[in-house]
Amino acid sequence: MPNREDIHYFGAGPARLPTSVLSRASTSLLNHNNTGLGLAEHSHRSTLSANIIANAASSFKTLLAVPEGYTLLFMQGGGTTQFSSVVYNLLGYWVEKRLRRYDGDLERVRKDLESARAEYVLTGGWSLKASQEAQRLLGEEKVSVVSDARKSNGGKWGVIAEEKEWKVEDVKSGKSIYTYFCDNETVDGVEFPDFPAVLREAAEEQAEGAEERLVVGDMSSNILSRAIDVKKFALIFAGAQKNVGVTGLTLVLVRDTILKTQPTTATLRALNLPIPPIMMHYPTLASNNSLYNTLPIFDVYIAGEVMSELLNAGGIPAISASATKKSSNIYKIIDDFPTVYSAVVTNASVRSRMNVTFRILKGKDGQDLEKEFFSAAEQRGLTGIKGHRSVGGARISCYNSITEEEVQLLANYMREFAQKQGHTYLALN
Repeated sequence: MPNREDIHYFGAGPARLPTSVLSRASTSLLNHNNTGLGLAEHSHRSTLSANIIANAASSFKTLLAVPEGYTLLFMQGGGTTQFSSVVYNLLGYWVEKRLRRYDGDLERVRKDLESARAEYVLTGGWSLKASQEAQRLLGEEKVSVVSDARKSNGGKWGVIAEEKEWKVEDVKSGKSIYTYFCDNETVDGVEFPDFPAVLREAAEEQAEGAEERLVVGDMSSNILSRAIDVKKFALIFAGAQKNVGVTGLTLVLVRDTILKTQPTTATLRALNLPIPPIMMHYPTLASNNSLYNTLPIFDVYIAGEVMSELLNAGGIPAISASATKKSSNIYKIIDDFPTVYSAVVTNASVRSRMNVTFRILKGKDGQDLEKEFFSAAEQRGLTGIKGHRSVGGARISCYNSITEEEVQLLANYMREFAQKQGHTYLALN
């Protein structure tokens, strides 16, 4: 029976948590702060729970240097639920903003809706699913795919199409309801190196009445791994189970103007638009401090503890430097042994720092090396390295809780495995 320190888990999510956090959480689960009750037994509406929510929100905003004018919601349902929530709330904002501009003239809003589109940048499986949900709710004709990376890569994911090829609406036209992109594709190993330049125009909050581009960032697998300019986003969401905490908690950072500018149910019905379920209605959650229903406070507590440790470890600058170092270590081994490993993402500028994806090639005599690679790794306590079931291969997830020392152990193993095959070692400068 292995001990916890014997296992080095690189799974893509749920991801491993810091042992120090789990140790404190285990005590809290039995008797939180000597109250005689476990944290999971305390009322979600108690002062104790309110403080946990406030502390977690404060740590998150500090880590990302969130400016005034944004509210952090704690929700459930993972990033997949946000695929729907984004549609409801940002469409609602777009409608209400025009209704106020037109002094309540529904017919003018209805006319504008005819040419309005929700825009999606497709770079992998998750952005594809997000666009498909928007199509299900709004109809295919209301969703515009501004870029599909597969068209630039022989029908496969693994690249980000050049921005000059993107077909985004001119922000001045007012036709863009919002523009969504997935900052890091967990399955396919693609990550945007920076905020897309083509979306920068009017991405920050504009004066009342002015057209703006509402940019949605899906950051479920790279949140809190590098600095971001929050002002450029109308909304950012992330499932907690990779870099922040445990499965069951979702963080949604939303611009306050969106919360304050939403249509009535009667307006949505009059325009024949979908009405959001109450638990997906951001203003309802915000006005109840994320406590419209019973929020899993224990999950919020763990997220708060994780973020507190990140702050104490040097915050985003230290986290970002470590993420680059860890992923670069693995990519170097892959590139050094091209006769054994084949990178899924060949363009180094868009390689994910969080999820390194690659294939193990056939042996010199045609033998399948993949099973041997995974089996030998597991014997060394290197686990969670198989690729997503939909694509196969290998995937090394270098989330915040994974140490540089653990990545070095894996890199050493990969080097030894490749050298064992007797293939030529290529020293790349």
